[in-house]
Amino acid sequence: MRLTTRGRYAVTAMLDLALHDQGGPVSLSDIAARQGISLSYLEQLFSRLRKQGLVDGTRGPGGGYQLLKSVNLISVADVIDAVDETVDATKCGGQQNCQGEHRCLTHDLWADLSTQIRSFLGNVSLNELVGQQSVQAIRQWQDHRHELSHNASL
Repeated sequence: MRLTTRGRYAVTAMLDLALHDQGGPVSLSDIAARQGISLSYLEQLFSRLRKQGLVDGTRGPGGGYQLLKSVNLISVADVIDAVDETVDATKCGGQQNCQGEHRCLTHDLWADLSTQIRSFLGNVSLNELVGQQSVQAIRQWQDHRHELSHNASL
């Protein structure tokens, strides 16, 4: 089972947006700076997230992105699905052709694991992540670091 960079970055960016979505759009350049993700990559991800109805974008000065749903209603699985990511532990991508045209001995084991992972991620909301003490501590550190670098560039 391997979650690619696309899925990881999408979840990280959406969590950053949830942490900073207090009454106004959040710029992708701010998310990029805080999370160390390329701006062009974030633009691609947010295009997909917007098409799936998770975020809305505002153009122009003061523009950026906002969540379209409450953080309680957006699960990690929703974000992963929105960027066309899969969480599948099977060798065959669930096609049951692990060994040529036949299932392998452990197909059901890996398919069950995939189901468990999917269920777990579907039950974790952005709100739950926002509420974690460790997430809040990292947010404070990242915000402080971002503010220092922003002020140094002025």
